[in-house]
Amino acid sequence: MCGIVGLLIKDPSQRERLGELVTPMLVAMGERGPDSAGLAVFESQTAANSRRFSLFCDSPPIDWPALAKRIEAELGIRSRWKTSAASAELVADVSRDALRAWLAANVPGIHLLAVGKSMRLVKDEGHPREIAERYGFGRLAGSHAVGHTRMATESAVSPLHAHPFSAGEDFCLVHNGSFSNHHMIRRKLQRKGIRFETDNDTEAACRFLEWRMREGDPLETAIERSFAELDGFYTLVIATLDSLVVVRDAFACKPAVAAETDAYVAVASEYRSLAHLPGIEQATLFEPQPERIYAWNV
Repeated sequence: MCGIVGLLIKDPSQRERLGELVTPMLVAMGERGPDSAGLAVFESQTAANSRRFSLFCDSPPIDWPALAKRIEAELGIRSRWKTSAASAELVADVSRDALRAWLAANVPGIHLLAVGKSMRLVKDEGHPREIAERYGFGRLAGSHAVGHTRMATESAVSPLHAHPFSAGEDFCLVHNGSFSNHHMIRRKLQRKGIRFETDNDTEAACRFLEWRMREGDPLETAIERSFAELDGFYTLVIATLDSLVVVRDAFACKPAVAAETDAYVAVASEYRSLAHLPGIEQATLFEPQPERIYAWNV
């Protein structure tokens, strides 16, 4: 079944409240997805050539400070870290490929979940309420966020199989529904040298859209191409460095409701996820229409 949420704060003075506002949205979707959950938050951009790397350890506890010293010494970099339970954020001037190769060779239990100038991604197993408390979601600040609560139907319950899925830089999506032809999409992309982390159907959709953008398509064009390529029933919430996007399939049988005010735009699988938001009584409420792309910029 799964639950999806997205929140974009239009008013810069309110961005310190992003975590405070989006966390109840995510927790309210716990009944739709009690197996695992995740949240991608777009914070202030890193300086110069540095990137944010979202890491996860599949066999905690992990000595993050010791790992930081090893990475700095062996890759010859300086870094900044934020750590919480099995998750960590590394900020450093190092290439994604170099870090991924080092992790695979030296600490294969540490997974690189996402990379970007702004995006931080955390996901784990358990009820969304527990995960939000474990990682301090309520204290996060930023311009926009997307989250997901999962009820697994077609692949394993694990942090790697949880949403959001990310590809490229500062790009992620969450998905409610199922793609019936994801194996075909996966084979097509693997022949082009694209690497997959899981057998989850949502990862195939995420990597398809990111591949089309690397080939030169604007996001809207990539989504329009996906209408002919991705077969299934779905509602997607997509986040990039500077935008929040919602799209549903041609039948729109997976629920979604959106609310917009002068201060924010919010979307969720059910209205109860939005009911706590300030000014919701005066918000413009609507149900996104089939195969129509809704996009809001930061």
